[in-house]
Amino acid sequence: MPCTGWSLSAVAGHLDAPDSACPVVLDDDRVAGFVLGSLSFEQRADRGCPEWIAVDPDHQGRGVASRLVRECCARLAAAGAVCVVTDVERRNTASAGLMRRNGFAERARVSLFVRPLADSTPTDSAAPRRHPPRAAAERVR
Repeated sequence: MPCTGWSLSAVAGHLDAPDSACPVVLDDDRVAGFVLGSLSFEQRADRGCPEWIAVDPDHQGRGVASRLVRECCARLAAAGAVCVVTDVERRNTASAGLMRRNGFAERARVSLFVRPLADSTPTDSAAPRRHPPRAAAERVR
């Protein structure tokens, strides 16, 4: 599920989950990094998924991300996960290296197919997603 952003309600849903796998590393009162993980990948309750990992630029290169990945995996295992699955964008070599250093192995390659609509051209930017108005969505059958 490639995504370009998270809504506050999606983040809150992860943090409020009964088996939260969302550790945060603090440096005094400042967030040094966090991971949002969940105990469901592709509708499989026995597979966990670290979905979003972020580390403050001032804390990168200090092992914060590895600490977060290990803690997230430990929480997922304690909640019943038998394996942990994640995805990394092909050009994100730093995240791919992080996953490999923490015991993950590349098992599959997936291609994301994009179809431009009208005169728009897809970009790699993190532009917010546009959703059709509810009335427009309901007319499609």
